[in-house]
Amino acid sequence: MKLKSPPVNSLSLELLTEFVISLEKLENDKTFRGAVMTSDCPGIFSAGLDLTELCGKSPAHYAEYWKAVQELWLRLYLSNLVLIAAINGVSPAGGCLLSLSCDYRILADNPKYSMGLNETRLGIVAPFWFKDTLVNTIGQRSAERALQLGLLFPPAEALRLGMVDQVVPEDQVQSTALSAMTQWLAIPDHARQLTKTMMRKPTADRLVKQRDADIQNFVSFISRDSIQKSLHTYIEKLKEKKG
Repeated sequence: MKLKSPPVNSLSLELLTEFVISLEKLENDKTFRGAVMTSDCPGIFSAGLDLTELCGKSPAHYAEYWKAVQELWLRLYLSNLVLIAAINGVSPAGGCLLSLSCDYRILADNPKYSMGLNETRLGIVAPFWFKDTLVNTIGQRSAERALQLGLLFPPAEALRLGMVDQVVPEDQVQSTALSAMTQWLAIPDHARQLTKTMMRKPTADRLVKQRDADIQNFVSFISRDSIQKSLHTYIEKLKEKKG
């Protein structure tokens, strides 16, 4: 599965919806047992949430958008497929969440390709289920520091923390992903799937039980004047960079 939404694979409402549909198709076709997730945009895996979806829109739009973000995470996190992230570019915030939701992560060895949940740097807070996914991957203390400081980790540091499972030369990311897939597919599906569910369902259930409340919290938070102002400022800065 190649993310192809130039220039930076931002998770727009359209992309989130298409992603879920594509994943559903793969899961419903029993000839597929696994999928490698990667990017078609040079140097960028995914820049994360599309900030233009969160700025200057209606509360109803924010609610629809957030429900789509929740849906993609739940689908990825509990997928019956073996999901391997072949991370061939930078992967901040929501982009990092995509890869953390996979079963196995391979990152290209390029010092520019950092990853992490850097929400605090934008003046926003990573939701509890982003936090839970990170804690389950790198542990409480490392996650606590990373989330509060909004840290983005270069490949060597991401590997040391256990945020990724392998760091390989950029031209070997895809072949390494396919080799790893062979190892995962050697396990009988039913046993692996039940084990995955046992490990992950309690985390997913925390969101499932309070999806509406999570949407309401998000909408009230993102609608604040101060948050809208800081998002607007950040978007303007990005435009200046491009200019």
